[in-house]
Amino acid sequence: MAAWNYPILSLDDSRVGKAVIRNAPVSIKDLYNVCKAIRGMNVKEAQAFLQRVMEEKEALPYWRYDHGASHKSNISRKWKVKSGRYPKKAIKYVNKALENALANAQGKGLDEDKLKVVHIAAHKGIIIKRFMPRAFGRATKKYNRTSHIEVIVGEV
Repeated sequence: MAAWNYPILSLDDSRVGKAVIRNAPVSIKDLYNVCKAIRGMNVKEAQAFLQRVMEEKEALPYWRYDHGASHKSNISRKWKVKSGRYPKKAIKYVNKALENALANAQGKGLDEDKLKVVHIAAHKGIIIKRFMPRAFGRATKKYNRTSHIEVIVGEV
């Protein structure tokens, strides 16, 4: 298995909190759009936004992989996109990584009101290959795709 590291950013390790979730059973397509939406936000603001999307009060904009995503009336005009969805499973895992990075930053003594999402990314994980038995002794392939989520929060 290949070695994995955080991306090389010119950040002081004592001023950031890092977190990673590996092999999360979530679609990479949903994670891409969730990560793009909260990149650069204040951590508290990002958590509030994700909570509003979970409650379906605001739709998450889809920039990529939006085929079949309908236009939503509750998308903020700041996104300049009309199509969106409510990817609850992806938000659950991103929120977990965000809380973990926030806790790591607080452990280093950083002020949580000044923390900002400096880096967030989603990558393809492993593919778990299974076979599903079918009629007449046949079998079909079943792929369970996973994703990796990495979050770095830092003081502004």
